Amino acid sequence: MNKTIGVIRGDCSSREIVEQTLRVLDAVADKYGHTWTYVPVAMGGDAIDQYGEPLPEHELEKCLAADAVLLGAVGGPKWEGLPGEKRPEKGLLALRKGMGLFSNLRPAKIWPQLADASPLKKEIIDKGIDFVIVRELTGGVYFGKHTTETVNGVRQALDLMPYDENEIRRIGRVGFETAMKRRKKLTLVDKANVLDTSRLWRAVLYDLAKDYPEVEFDVMFVDNAAMQICKNPSQFDTIVTENMFGDILSDEASEITGSIGMIPSSSLGEGTRGLYEPIHGSAPDIAGKNLVNPLACILSAAMMLRYSFGMEEEAADIESSVEAVLNDGLRTADMMSENTTKVGTREMTDAVLEKLNA
Repeated sequence: MNKTIGVIRGDCSSREIVEQTLRVLDAVADKYGHTWTYVPVAMGGDAIDQYGEPLPEHELEKCLAADAVLLGAVGGPKWEGLPGEKRPEKGLLALRKGMGLFSNLRPAKIWPQLADASPLKKEIIDKGIDFVIVRELTGGVYFGKHTTETVNGVRQALDLMPYDENEIRRIGRVGFETAMKRRKKLTLVDKANVLDTSRLWRAVLYDLAKDYPEVEFDVMFVDNAAMQICKNPSQFDTIVTENMFGDILSDEASEITGSIGMIPSSSLGEGTRGLYEPIHGSAPDIAGKNLVNPLACILSAAMMLRYSFGMEEEAADIESSVEAVLNDGLRTADMMSENTTKVGTREMTDAVLEKLNA
């Protein structure tokens, strides 16, 4: 099979893990007889340096022409002083919007080998951690109107959180469909005691639940959900929520699994063309030091093979290779525990490739 993959190498340490992930994809292509055409795409700080803006239209067009896009995180100290619209992160928001990617899936699953690296107590971990956060990605406060002005000599800022029922319904359906493929339980996380947008979410989701009688549907305030993710994560199967809440809760969920460096994500729209990225940042403090964990990016590539290319066997092969490496006790610095062996970015990828090619 021939596929075109847009490759956004990202900024700082992201470039290291994307390069290692391409090595894994190349090995999969050789093993299974596929051909990948990699199309470099500039976005974030890289694009600012080259073109003066975080996502030029011609770079977005490359992504729209690809079958899927692999992304490394963007941003870093070099670009922090830029105006809001020129910051690297604006490129990511524009990319999601431009590609029509309204649905972000972030799994939170404890790898048994990393149980000792989780900050949670053993009795909590032993109950199991295996849930998915379905985050709405192109609406809400991140895409609402933002203003800062001086009123009567006092600075005043305003951030709007707009949602319409169609936006809510389409992501709600993704939540229910995801739950149907798992343990058939869906939790809507909101702040309906305060926000009108949350009350609209509840109304739409309760109506949508009638189409999925097999799914156990409940609701939870976001502050309680943040507590429950730490206190009793085994209660969750699938969580659906709006953009900002999903951003915060998915980062929290990643930490209870042992390392944010192990969590991949996929972003999809109406079709199969998706955006795949590790959920961690660009880690500028360790860039170029062969320290960053490549596994979240490698697992993101596995999600790409599964969801955009329909290559279940190839995706499972990558995931089992990662698991085998963890079974061997190899760890990057972010997930070290007693009786494990510390390795660098390249060495961890070498070990995955050895398992993949065995």
